[in-house]
Amino acid sequence: MCMFNSRNPVFRYPTGAVANCLPVHFKIDMPRDLRCSAARLLVENDSTGETQVLDMFWCGMNGDNHEWWECHFAAKTPGLYFYHFEVATWRGVLNLHKGFGGEGTVMGNDCGAWQLTVYDRSFHTPEWLAGGIMYQILPDRFFSSGKPKADVPQDRKLHTDWSDQPEWKPNGKGEVTNSDYFGGDLAGITEKLNYLKSLGVTCLYLNPVFEAHSNHRYNTANYEKIDPLLGKEEDFKTLCAEAKKRGMHILLDGVFSHTGSDSVYFNREGRYSTQGAYNSQQSPYYAWYNFRNWPDDYECWWNFNTLPNVTETNPQYNAYINGKGGIVRRWIADGASGWRLDVADELPDAFLDNLRTAVKMENPEALVLGEVWEDASTKNAYGKRRKYLLGEELDSVMNYPFRDAVLGFVKGADPAQMMEIILDILENYPPQVIRLLMNHIGTHDTERALTVLAGAPTEHHDRRWQSETHLTEKQRQLGLQRLKLAAMMQYTLPGIPCIYYGDEAGMEGYKDPFNRGTYPWGHENTDLLAWYRKLGKLRGMLSCLKEGSFVPLNADDHTMVYIREDSVDAILVAMNAGGNSRTLYLPDEWRTAEPVFGEAPDRNCGLTLPPCSGTMLVRQKHPSPSGPFALGKPETPEEAVESIKDKIMENMEQEPKIKNELLDFLKNI
Repeated sequence: MCMFNSRNPVFRYPTGAVANCLPVHFKIDMPRDLRCSAARLLVENDSTGETQVLDMFWCGMNGDNHEWWECHFAAKTPGLYFYHFEVATWRGVLNLHKGFGGEGTVMGNDCGAWQLTVYDRSFHTPEWLAGGIMYQILPDRFFSSGKPKADVPQDRKLHTDWSDQPEWKPNGKGEVTNSDYFGGDLAGITEKLNYLKSLGVTCLYLNPVFEAHSNHRYNTANYEKIDPLLGKEEDFKTLCAEAKKRGMHILLDGVFSHTGSDSVYFNREGRYSTQGAYNSQQSPYYAWYNFRNWPDDYECWWNFNTLPNVTETNPQYNAYINGKGGIVRRWIADGASGWRLDVADELPDAFLDNLRTAVKMENPEALVLGEVWEDASTKNAYGKRRKYLLGEELDSVMNYPFRDAVLGFVKGADPAQMMEIILDILENYPPQVIRLLMNHIGTHDTERALTVLAGAPTEHHDRRWQSETHLTEKQRQLGLQRLKLAAMMQYTLPGIPCIYYGDEAGMEGYKDPFNRGTYPWGHENTDLLAWYRKLGKLRGMLSCLKEGSFVPLNADDHTMVYIREDSVDAILVAMNAGGNSRTLYLPDEWRTAEPVFGEAPDRNCGLTLPPCSGTMLVRQKHPSPSGPFALGKPETPEEAVESIKDKIMENMEQEPKIKNELLDFLKNI
């Protein structure tokens, strides 16, 4: 019998991360034959190293052979707390530590501790992104409007054929300059907004759009100007305005840990008339950088001398980025709905605090999302534990752990281990963060998902091999099957699915720059595209995919089954990543549920999943008169108002949150 499980509300309530000052109830279930005479909960404050010991009290029997011990703990201060139990028995003092699946294991020696994340009780994250779909665009490679551009530097090579492969060979000096361009621009993105709307997209995450002298634009030259190949500030304002008409928001990429050496701030290449830090120690930008021996010996991002690091805590730099009228606030005022922060784990806490303040002062509902590759709740950087998710810095993060779980499961990794990755994140992150997690399976920094799922690994292969190697037809068919399954999982896990541009069209490619090809307009895989559109429609219809609970049912033998559920509806997701059919037995209430993907279950034999396939079943708890998934659309505004009033009254007691959302909507009619 289980003695303790941190994910089970019988043993710990509430489960998951909690707000500060909220009492957490702990119970352990001890066998009577151990003759327990005392039990204690030991909680270590991660920031101070101090351990608090709480006596647990005997609180009754659990059957004839087990007994309950309990206590409460409340943390006044946000932070991380690690806990385990000590039990005095006839065999001596036993330690109850964290085992697989959150369950307790009794050991004599110190082992793993459970984590309790305590966030600031005032922590609020934006509402507009919850339940939505994100789409990541590398602007140069998405679509070109064909509009003429002014003031484009002459040292850029512009491809004349949209289907060319990006350049990867070093130049005569052995340098890879990333100076070839395809001409995608902001006006081109605006032209394709209806296409993006057809996918259900609600947020466009744009890789850097500011002036920079490389096609990826992570070497910022001027934070105040849109890159001339992408257009002008007016093009950006138009994109934001047109996107909002379609219910979409624009998320900008903020590269604030370094600039380009070829920039108005550093000006090593002498392109600009300004006195950059490289040109003069009297430059207004000199204090932004850390020179070991001016001008040629300076700190760089990962030792790339074209990317000089900035000192983010420098008052002048901080004011330039985060101050009143600074970069962060200026572009939100122009229409952006927030920032994705490049290498957020390399930005100091003080800078992140100031940036969040600047963002929220300009727009309290603007998003601050950070690039963190690990579990962001336990990340160490700058020699200390970071506090990204406690309420003062980030709203959410890029969810690389979920990427590992999704791609791992689909490729045949142990489903129980992949489920453990998912449940660890759900246990460690605040719910406000979870609902906005950027759940991607590919980005500009990774190989294309289709290539990962079916291609040969890149170990021991150089860039030439990567440039010449493509999926065979057999590999591609397998990859497409697996990608559909991965997308099914990506779209139904807690958080926000993020499509890397072109994945929905069947793009493939190994590492940079082969993962950054141009979108194949007119040559999309239409079957895959229809799959993504159907998934997008499903997310728009189901309330439970916004903030519903996550209940794992099965994770073994190449299969994974889980439920997302709230007070309105529920979905059961069942997937088989193996090469043979699997039959699964479902809870009784799901045997008559409506299939929206895959086949319906047999009421007697269970659910049979063919190889590399999945099924989704939906149950509606409060069906509307217009259909099983969504409210009907009345014909007149007057009917709309009356319909909403009826819905408000219907939900007065059973669903206050829906009531408030509908009342807000009613005010705007």
